[in-house]
Amino acid sequence: MFLVYKHCTVVLAMLSMVEYSSCLPLSEDSICTAEEIAKYSIVFTGKWTQASFPKQYPLYRPPAQWSTLLGVTHSSDYHMWKKLEPASNGVRDFAEKGEAWPLMKEIETAGEKIQSVHGIFSTASISGGTGQASTEFEAHSRHPFVSFMVRIVPSPDWFVGVDTLNLCEGKHWKQTATLELHPYDAGTDSGFTFSSPNFATIPQGIVTEITASSPSHPANSFYYPRLKSLPPIAKVVFTKVKGRLSSFLDIVSNVTTTGNEIAEHILETPLDCEVSVWSSWGLCRGSCGTAGVKSRTRYIRLKPANNGTACPALNEDKECDPENCV
Repeated sequence: MFLVYKHCTVVLAMLSMVEYSSCLPLSEDSICTAEEIAKYSIVFTGKWTQASFPKQYPLYRPPAQWSTLLGVTHSSDYHMWKKLEPASNGVRDFAEKGEAWPLMKEIETAGEKIQSVHGIFSTASISGGTGQASTEFEAHSRHPFVSFMVRIVPSPDWFVGVDTLNLCEGKHWKQTATLELHPYDAGTDSGFTFSSPNFATIPQGIVTEITASSPSHPANSFYYPRLKSLPPIAKVVFTKVKGRLSSFLDIVSNVTTTGNEIAEHILETPLDCEVSVWSSWGLCRGSCGTAGVKSRTRYIRLKPANNGTACPALNEDKECDPENCV
């Protein structure tokens, strides 16, 4: 009887702790008490250059470029995408093919179901690896977070973006926020290079950040083993502006794009030469009774760039005894 009473006491104590913790006030940092609506401009800058990313840089069919930026303002209980978690079907379609409609429907459904979404916005696409695209959007004090995605074109399922950036700091909206962006893999396609054919990942993986050493495969277009980290491939700047949007639901009329020349210092990433394995040794050439010579060759798989390691010798000879001598 004593054991039963003791067990019940422990359970009641645990329940009371849970009830108490659920009633604790949220920290001030997690509550936005700023003015109800804030208007922001967003400027996305592509920094994908052949100097910064010389390995397999896409020059044609299609050349390096960026899709439209698709973004959303929302509360903390919604995620457009999340690192180390599986991508949704909408995120998969956007990352693989640039199809925005399925992802927009997912966002709208989440907004209707749990009232977690304030609005959707987008920018124009960028026709080169460098360039800028911008638009404006509104954030709400109950929906102060912003997330977005931009597809890397061409690529299997690679993108850049931001997951759940809080634009509010307690009683104030942030005046500006600047983020350097690095590539992510949506985990839905197993291609290693920008131009890889479609090869679905089964079972589906998770969203992971692509680094200079991961995936650790020489064929990977972002594999630069000499680097500690990849240079930023893009940048985004959020700036608070005055006024209100005339129509927040109109996500197309206020998009702009600028030229491909970006007035920023371009990092040059060294690219080491890559050569094939040696061929088999050829026939021994020479006269009978004297030492002959046989050769083997290899070829350049990847030319060096930006002061990377030069290519080694492509031909090699060694002495041999001539064949078919009596």
